[in-house]
Amino acid sequence: MNDEQLKELFARAKQERAEQAEQAKPEAKQRAIDAAMAEFSAAGCADKKDSKPSQALFAWLRLSRAKSSTEDSFMNRYFLPGIVGGAATVFSLLFIVVLVDFDVSQRPLSNDGEALVADINSPEAEPRLEEELIVTGFRAEPSKQTYAESAAAAPALAEAAPAVAQVPGHEAPGVDSIASKPVSKSMSRSMLLSKQQIAPAAPAANYAQASSDLLPPARQQAFRDQFEHAELSGIKLVKNEPVSTFSIDVDTASYSYVRRTLNEGHLPPADSVRIEEMLNYFDYNYPAPTNAKQPFKASTWLSASPWNKGKKLLHIGIKAYELEGQAQPKSKLVFLLDVSGSMNSPDKLPLVKQSMNLLLSKLHDDDSVAIVVYAGAAGTVLEPTKVKDKQKILSALNRLEAGGSTAGAEGIELAYQLAEAQFDKDAVNRIILATDGDFNVGIRDRETLKNFVERKRAKGIFLSVLGFGRGNYNDHLMQELAQNGNGVAAYIDTLSEAQKVLVEEAHASLFPVANDVKIQLEFNPAQVSEYRLVGYETRALRNEDFNNDKVDAGDIGAGHKVTAIYELTPADSAAQSHEPLRYAKPSKAAAPADGEWAFVKIRYKLPGETQSKLIEQPVTKAQQQVPAELKQEFEFATAVAGFAQLLKDERYVHSWGFDEALELAKANRGEDDFGYRSEFVQLIRKAQVAKAM
Repeated sequence: MNDEQLKELFARAKQERAEQAEQAKPEAKQRAIDAAMAEFSAAGCADKKDSKPSQALFAWLRLSRAKSSTEDSFMNRYFLPGIVGGAATVFSLLFIVVLVDFDVSQRPLSNDGEALVADINSPEAEPRLEEELIVTGFRAEPSKQTYAESAAAAPALAEAAPAVAQVPGHEAPGVDSIASKPVSKSMSRSMLLSKQQIAPAAPAANYAQASSDLLPPARQQAFRDQFEHAELSGIKLVKNEPVSTFSIDVDTASYSYVRRTLNEGHLPPADSVRIEEMLNYFDYNYPAPTNAKQPFKASTWLSASPWNKGKKLLHIGIKAYELEGQAQPKSKLVFLLDVSGSMNSPDKLPLVKQSMNLLLSKLHDDDSVAIVVYAGAAGTVLEPTKVKDKQKILSALNRLEAGGSTAGAEGIELAYQLAEAQFDKDAVNRIILATDGDFNVGIRDRETLKNFVERKRAKGIFLSVLGFGRGNYNDHLMQELAQNGNGVAAYIDTLSEAQKVLVEEAHASLFPVANDVKIQLEFNPAQVSEYRLVGYETRALRNEDFNNDKVDAGDIGAGHKVTAIYELTPADSAAQSHEPLRYAKPSKAAAPADGEWAFVKIRYKLPGETQSKLIEQPVTKAQQQVPAELKQEFEFATAVAGFAQLLKDERYVHSWGFDEALELAKANRGEDDFGYRSEFVQLIRKAQVAKAM
C-alpha cells in the first residue's frame, strides 16, 4: 500500500467516525463522555481513583461499533493490516482528547469531580442542572438549589457576607469578597472547585464559623474556643435603682487569654474579654489591713472620667490581709489532670507538668499531693504523698502522656473521693483541675457538674481551675466550676504565667482569708443621677442577696487585690445619658451634711464561719483628693478598664481610643518589678496594629 492509498484510508476513517459520532444515540454518547472523563481523571486532571486508563478507549470502540441507519461501522467493513489498525487507534485517541477538552471546557465540575450534564453557560442548561456549588468562606458545599432559587437567595447571602469581617478580632482583608456567593452562569472555569479542593464541611452555624478556615491555625483554634455571652452593664437611673450589688471576682483567665490572642496578631473575641478580670490581673499598692480579724481594707476615690466629659469614676480598691510564711495553713491538694488526646500539644500537657512542678516549690514538706488523671477513663496515678517526697511526685508527673477521649466528670468524682479520704478540717483541702476544658465523655450536663461541686464545697473541699491551650477551651464551664468551687479560674498560656499564678500569687490562689465577699453601693440622688458598673456582668447579685448568707459569692485569697470601677453622672452635670422624664416629680432628697456621693457596704465571712460580717464606709467629695502614689494606682486601673472596654464594646468610651489608653498606662506604670505593666503597654500597641489590619 502506497502513501496515497494510506492517506485516502485515513480520510475515509475520519469521515466515517465523524458520521457515527453524530448519529450515535445520546445515551451511548454520554457513556463515552463519562468514560473519557474517567480517562481524563486518570491523567491527573480530575479524580484519579475513578477508572482504569484503558476504559475510555474501550468505550469509544463500543461506540464506534454502533450501527448507523445507512451503513455498517468502519471496523465491520474493512480489514486493515496491523500497522493501519495501530494508526487508527492512535488517531481515535487524539480525537477523543480533542472532543473531551472541548466538551469539558464548557462544563463545570460537580462535587464529585465529574462534569455536569449541561453547559451552565447556555440558557437551555437550567432544567438539566443536577448540582451546583455554593462557596462559603473557603469551603464549598453541594446544593440542590435551582438557578431560580439561587438567584432569589443571592441578595441575602451577599448582604450577610460582610458580617464575617465584622467578627471581633477578624479583620482579615478580602474575606467578604468570595464569601457566600452562589456559582453564577458566567463564572469562569478557574473559579470552579474540583473534589480535591473541597473540604468536607458541616453546615456552619454562622458565616464567621464557616470562614474560620480563612485564618491561620492559631486563629482557627480560637474560633473553636467557647465563651459565654453576657450583656454589657447599662446605665442606671439612681431615682429608679439607687442600689447596686455584686460579688467580687479575683479570676484572671480573661487577661492571659486576651494577651495570647494579641501576641498572635489578632483582636480577641469580644466575649472572651471580662473587664473585671483584666482589672484584677495587676498588683495594686492599696492600703493593707493590719490583722486577719478584719481581713481586708477598702479604699475609694473619685476622679474625672477620661472618656466621658462631665462624668466621674468611682474607684473601689480592696487589699486582703497578707499571710506570713509561717502562718500558711497546711495543704491537702489533689491534682486533677486532663491527659486526653486533645492535650497532646506543647502548650497543654507538657506545660501542665511544668506548672505543677512550680507549685510544689511553694508547698511545705508536710503538705500532701495526690494525682488523678482522666482520658477515656479516670485513674489514680499517685496516692496522697507528702511533698517532702518530691521526687516521687515528679516521677509520677513525668510519666504522663496524652491520649484518648475526655471523661472529665468521672475524673472529678475520683478526685473528690481522694480529697475526702485525706480531708483535714484544719487544712486547705483543694482540687486543682488542669485542662483545656474539653469535657466530651461521661457526665456533660453543666448543671449536674455545678451542683456536684457545690455540694462538695459545703463539705470544705474547694476547686480551682487552670485552663491550657486553644481549640477545645471551654471557658464558661471552667468559670462556673471554679466559682461554684470557691476557687480561682486562671488561664496558663506560658511558663511565666504559671510562675505568676502558682508561685508569686500562690497564697492568693490557694489560701482564702475571706469567703462570700459581696459589695453593695447605695447612691445619693442629690449628688448622682446615673451610674454604670464597669464589668462584673457575670457577678451581679440581686439586692436582697446581700444580706442572705446562704447566697454564695467570691472569695479573697491572702494578699489579693480587688478593683471595681463605677462611672457616675453627677446630678448637676450636662452629660446625662437619659432624657428627662416629663412627668417625674423633682427630687426632694437632701444631701447629707458631709456631701456623701454613695455609701459602700461589704459583707464577708471568715474561713470556716457561716455568719457574715459587715464593713461600711461613705464616699464623700473629700475623696477626690488622694495621695499621689494611690492616684497612680487608680489611674493605671483606669487605663486597663478603658482598654478592656475598647476590646469588648466601645459604646460607652466614645472618641477615647487606644492612643489615649496607651498614654495613660505609660504615665502611670510606677514600680513594675515583674514587668507586667510594661507588658500591658505593649499589648495596647499590638491591639492598635491588629485593629488596623
